[in-house]
Amino acid sequence: MKPEFLPFPERGRRFTQHRRVRLGDVNATNRLRLDAIASYLQDVAGDDVDDIADPRVDGAWVVRRTALVAPHLPRYGQEVELATFCSGTGSRWAERRTTLAVAGAPVVDTVAIWVYVDPRGRPAPLGDWFFEHYGDVSNGRRVSGRLRLPPPSDGLTGRPWPVRTTDFDVLRHMNNAAYWEAVEDELARLAPGSIPASAELEHRAAIEAGEPVEVRSVIDSDRLSVWLTVGGEPRAAAQVVFHPASGAAGPRH
Repeated sequence: MKPEFLPFPERGRRFTQHRRVRLGDVNATNRLRLDAIASYLQDVAGDDVDDIADPRVDGAWVVRRTALVAPHLPRYGQEVELATFCSGTGSRWAERRTTLAVAGAPVVDTVAIWVYVDPRGRPAPLGDWFFEHYGDVSNGRRVSGRLRLPPPSDGLTGRPWPVRTTDFDVLRHMNNAAYWEAVEDELARLAPGSIPASAELEHRAAIEAGEPVEVRSVIDSDRLSVWLTVGGEPRAAAQVVFHPASGAAGPRH
């Protein structure tokens, strides 16, 4: 199933904040990078939960899957409004819709599955506090945490991808934005000048500090597929579709 981007609801909790696109958020062609978008989404989600100020919240959230569509990517110096709400739930996860807008016009739509984890980092059931704050807006909609992107093709060669200390957060997880950095690197290497129209990234298994990570990718027509692997096992998978006339035709890897 393709990602579903629900419209913003008329009732229930909705959280909004503003931020300016900084120099460290854009690439050399002055578009907001995918890893910067991932950081924006992480920040506004965390600020939303912090804003409810409920003392029963003792866990954290880690990303399972993120998808986005981008009619226009913001540029350096623009002020972006981020609006977010909970669009569905599972037993131990929730779906979050977030829109980035510039001057009142939506420029990036995103939907992500976030897994709730206890203080030890293990998936935990959503508690009463969650449904008290987010139950109205999610409106009983159930969502799946099932992965859908394919594994890498047989025989696809990889190249080493250095894992840095700065890639890991306080939960000892490789931060979501660090995975998107590999996608951005492959975009620049295989399709320079291409502009993402949509993108999706799924986390299959954690990457641990010190593991020998390889990045494998293939580009065909208007689509780039990327995998981060350890010992041939895919730990994350991503796909990027280019805006018309911005990608490069022909398979490359």
